[in-house]
Amino acid sequence: MAAASAKNTAKPKSAKTAIKETSAEEPAQTASNAVDEQLARYRSMRDFKVTAEPAGSSTKSTPKAPTQLPFCVQKHAASHLHYDFRLGWNGVLKSWAVAKGPSYVVADKRLAVQVEDHPMEYGGFEGVIPAGQYGGGTVMLWDQGTWEPQPAYPDVDAGLRNGSLKFILHGSKLKGKWALIRMKPRPKETKPTWLLIKEHDDFERPPTGPAITDAEPNSVVTSRTMEQIARSEDHVWNSKDTRSGNQAWYRQDSKESKSDPPVEQRTTNNGQRISTAVRLPSLASLPRESQPAFVSPQLAQQAESPPSSDGWLHELKLDGYRTQARKDGNRVQLLTRTGLDWTHRMASIAAEIGKLQPNKITLDGEVVVLAPDGTTSFADLQAAFQNNAKNRPLTYFVFDLLHLNGHNTRGLPLRDRKALLTELLAHADPNILRLSEHLESDGPTLFRNACKLRAEGIVSKRASAVYHAGRSSDWIKCKCLHEQEFVIGGYTLPGAGHTGMKGVGALLLGYYQGIGDHKEPAKLIYAGRTGTGFTQQTHKLLRDKLDALAQSSTPFAAQLPAEARSGAHWVKPNLVAQVRFATWTADSLVRQAAFLGLREDKPAAQVTRETSAPTPRSSKPAAKSASHPTHTHPIAAKRSPTDSVERSTYNVKRTTNNDPPPVRLTHPTKVLDPESHLTKQALADYYWAVASRMLPHIAGRPLSLVRCPDGAAKPCFFQKHVTSLLPPGIGSVPVPDKKTGVIEPYITLSTPEALAGLAQLGVLEVHPWGSRNDSLEHPDRLIFDLDPDESLPWSVVTAAATDVRTRLKKIGLTSFLKTTGGKGLHVVIPIEPKLSWADAKDFAHRFVLAMERANPALYLTKMTKSARTGRIFLDYLRNERGATAVAPYSPRARAGCNVSMPLAWTEIATGPFATTRPTFRVADFATWRARLGKDPWKAIASTHQTITPALLAALSDPGHV
Repeated sequence: MAAASAKNTAKPKSAKTAIKETSAEEPAQTASNAVDEQLARYRSMRDFKVTAEPAGSSTKSTPKAPTQLPFCVQKHAASHLHYDFRLGWNGVLKSWAVAKGPSYVVADKRLAVQVEDHPMEYGGFEGVIPAGQYGGGTVMLWDQGTWEPQPAYPDVDAGLRNGSLKFILHGSKLKGKWALIRMKPRPKETKPTWLLIKEHDDFERPPTGPAITDAEPNSVVTSRTMEQIARSEDHVWNSKDTRSGNQAWYRQDSKESKSDPPVEQRTTNNGQRISTAVRLPSLASLPRESQPAFVSPQLAQQAESPPSSDGWLHELKLDGYRTQARKDGNRVQLLTRTGLDWTHRMASIAAEIGKLQPNKITLDGEVVVLAPDGTTSFADLQAAFQNNAKNRPLTYFVFDLLHLNGHNTRGLPLRDRKALLTELLAHADPNILRLSEHLESDGPTLFRNACKLRAEGIVSKRASAVYHAGRSSDWIKCKCLHEQEFVIGGYTLPGAGHTGMKGVGALLLGYYQGIGDHKEPAKLIYAGRTGTGFTQQTHKLLRDKLDALAQSSTPFAAQLPAEARSGAHWVKPNLVAQVRFATWTADSLVRQAAFLGLREDKPAAQVTRETSAPTPRSSKPAAKSASHPTHTHPIAAKRSPTDSVERSTYNVKRTTNNDPPPVRLTHPTKVLDPESHLTKQALADYYWAVASRMLPHIAGRPLSLVRCPDGAAKPCFFQKHVTSLLPPGIGSVPVPDKKTGVIEPYITLSTPEALAGLAQLGVLEVHPWGSRNDSLEHPDRLIFDLDPDESLPWSVVTAAATDVRTRLKKIGLTSFLKTTGGKGLHVVIPIEPKLSWADAKDFAHRFVLAMERANPALYLTKMTKSARTGRIFLDYLRNERGATAVAPYSPRARAGCNVSMPLAWTEIATGPFATTRPTFRVADFATWRARLGKDPWKAIASTHQTITPALLAALSDPGHV
């Protein structure tokens, strides 16, 4: 798919393509041309100074690593089907035959038999090896990319010599950390045997999912199956010529083609003539027309799932501006989907289109900004337009051809139109202009993979369909997250913490209902609000535009709820916002909406609510395959991650019984904490048992997880973004980056099953935000973290916590207490979500400064470790956007795996923990399980209190607290 590999550099092109205004040539052999490009690419990687390759001299010099190390995996149907795993090193391909192919499952150790080094050029080969020759059979380029040694293991030669090679793959299908481990030689063994193993990282996959070899079986270059490659025989490799010094491969006309002899010949480096059929369908058979000034675009119908039948081309859904490119001689125009001329805003694209050979051409595609990981972001595109594309270059992905040299191409089948595009764009700069590539594999599987890559979704197009204006079932779009345009009908002002800032607090959103009804005017329907996704720049931009549209009355057709009207400033409904959101509520309001940018290419009067439609079915139902499960990854879930999060729904009896959790664990007896001998199964049982107590404090919030795959004694890492590795039930919440505004899918969960499933990932700490998913910018909990010097007695720490409580009571705030699971205590204050994060942090800072002034010998508000001796660090920095604190009942990723336990204030006053630090280990859960029967934090949900501006101001008075 195009965007997933968009960061690759330009590939060397094969034979020069001549596209003339009048052509009577046959359809291009695009797959064959693609293989030519790969062969040329790999041949260019040869370094004859490094090693004596088949076409080089016999002398060698000191090995050196190329600047980019290539790798490839070739699917090879010889005497038996296997996968050839090849790493480019010292000018050759180090090669291993892997019978079952690579696996993303860490527990799978795939046998890899080391075979002889292969010439570098072979890494670009896809075709057939004649029967009777070494390796005779069909060869597919299943995956390719670059690789590098893992930073801790930089000596590749030592790794090959010692039998332990650890590396990182950057392929289209294979990514992340891998290892090749050599086994001890067995009797009569003729070739070294190794194990190919996936190592723990964000790319690993659970054993319950489909194998990568089943999910993505086709060629990474041509998208062909093994059968199609075998039938074509367009490239042939003569193994007998590999060491002769001659080029071992040659191209021949495809046996599936009935075309005339090729129109071009190409000369290889050694003088061999290679046919390179570069052809276009006869334009004479196409209807003639004057080049249209503008073609109304074809639009996609939204659906819940993509087609699973054959006959569809699946493309990544790009997050940008739909753009029609029109070249008429020396004049180039770039038009929006409504026909607005935006050529001046996309000058680099216009210049590249001007270089295309046809005199008259009309293209359809999407203008985007590519992120480093190959994904696209509308927010990035908006930033590029605001800064004249400085540091954010624009790329035009072309997916259709509407006119060519006086002929209407829209009546051709889509497959033929895209074949034409492949030739037309062959020499374009891929950083500016490129083909939107497609795959023809199973649609639902591709959709799940697209969501795992954080793409917006996929568009499935009927391969045989003609191009026609308007929305139809020939194009189907499936989104991983809901996203559409909304009309802005009003706004609220920024919160109290942004006094004097020119910006917005939230936008009031709507859409039109009844467009096209000539009896009554269309009505603007209220759809909710969005208060996130704004940057400092967009705050001012929005206010300037909204102030110019101010009006005294609401533009919405119906009376809005009181909470929606509160503080609203009404505007003329002229502006259109692009908004991403989790789902629609039962009241037809958007949930967890984030602002992405203003759309200037669509009139507000055309904005309607997008609805899903059934996926078109083929007349012959597709068979279901066990390798293609029908569930959707949580990133694509249509329900809200906060569904069923009401505190009253948690049944203590349900989650505190002795039944095992309904989750699947690999290696359940694996020890995660050597000190307490805590196992993975025991951790899952614990999460399941405490879910009714723990979920009210983490459900419906963005989460950060501390994962310890090898246990608490080994390195652990934080994970906050959704990936394909997370267990069932984990959802995502779109969170805008506080600096860039780019939307990121954060982890969130709401069920006991999802919580217990964290044990499979070795999650030993759960850290929630201090705000909820539906009000990210307004915290509802503040935390003071009392971090004492280890020399202080526990009684001093409890006295300090009591001091915090007393001071909070003095200003009218109720607080709650828990251990940190370490040596300190947390004092937690529930508040109404009205403060901004800046105000929350300001309040916490002023509060601890007052305590420090009152007792500087005991309290410290700066993090300097050297000054902490005999003192308590009052950490107020948990109270800022994105900061987290360990959740109640969560274990800690430390020796013993102690739990962060809620306490009653009486327990540290006159109770058992007044002078002795409490310890609650997960492994000892049976001994303290009875604590779940009484909740010291029961009142936290019903505690409603507000920090007012007057209270903030009063904290400046040292005597106030």
